[in-house]
Amino acid sequence: MLQGCYTALITPFTHDSLIDYEGISQLVDFQISENVTGILVAGTTGESPTLSWIEHEKLIKTVYEHAGERTVVIAGTGSNNTDESLKATKFAHDLGIKHVLLIDPYYNGPSSIEIRREYIEVIAQAFPSITVIPYIIPGRTGTKLLPQDLAFSYKNYPNVNTVKEATGDFENAKLTRKLCGTNFSIISGDDDKTVSLIQNSDIKANGVISVASNLVPAAIAELVSLALANNNDFIDLQNNVSPLFKLVGVTTTELTELGNVIIKSRNPVPTKTLMRLFGMPAGPSRKPLGLVTYRAMQFIIKQAKLVFENSNLFKPIEDFFDIDIQERLYSDKYIQELYYESY
Repeated sequence: MLQGCYTALITPFTHDSLIDYEGISQLVDFQISENVTGILVAGTTGESPTLSWIEHEKLIKTVYEHAGERTVVIAGTGSNNTDESLKATKFAHDLGIKHVLLIDPYYNGPSSIEIRREYIEVIAQAFPSITVIPYIIPGRTGTKLLPQDLAFSYKNYPNVNTVKEATGDFENAKLTRKLCGTNFSIISGDDDKTVSLIQNSDIKANGVISVASNLVPAAIAELVSLALANNNDFIDLQNNVSPLFKLVGVTTTELTELGNVIIKSRNPVPTKTLMRLFGMPAGPSRKPLGLVTYRAMQFIIKQAKLVFENSNLFKPIEDFFDIDIQERLYSDKYIQELYYESY
């Protein structure tokens, strides 16, 4: 069973859209120095849909070899093509990685029984020594592995003993716990729901795969630890860190000459934008992901200022990367080229 705080690592790119391998090594060192339980590499937060499989494998290899024995590494090997996912999982297995994350197959939208029988169980059977973690996020994939089929997979293949729960539906999580039992690990895929999922007596989640921990890994790790221990000290910490949870998706209404347009900047763009503002290794996202709007940029800065002005949670970033957060948050010169200047 997995338990604790795992960081869904953002992939840094250079300005010519190549993977910044030096930057990724720095980010791994930062995460390990802040005592996260583990790192997820080449997940969707790491922009895996834009990676070639050669890049995908090199990224996994780089992170795994750089981390060494210092932390747990989970490899994102999911796809909407079972054969591709099998090959990626074999690559991870042959490296020595013990855990893989399999996102529900996006766009082609198989049914729950198809996801189970033609995808999850195919990979679980081929690699019985690897923990296979289904990642259920219907809002992004357009399909959903149901708790019943998850429970069947767990019964048929004991290495399917963990799920990344990002449905946003507590009833779904409750049914997962009911059908899979107490020895099954439910890992939150939503930072803002982690504590509630852990503390709900019908769910009792075991941790989180976090986006916000790219910025404040020690804080998220402590938050999970306190929540698991039912220690009420988590309340102040959650209040201080919660503005960062709002950066997973930033929605703004933009005024254009053709009328109002609602724009949603989706993960990882807002969090990556703040990392770029701070001067951390991040770089631009790969097309078709791009920039945030000016309104979204101001919202991101506002949320970061709330954290900065009410806590010292950003101090580890300052110390590790030798940067001045206050200067970067309160000077407009650092936001240049981070947002669309016009619609």
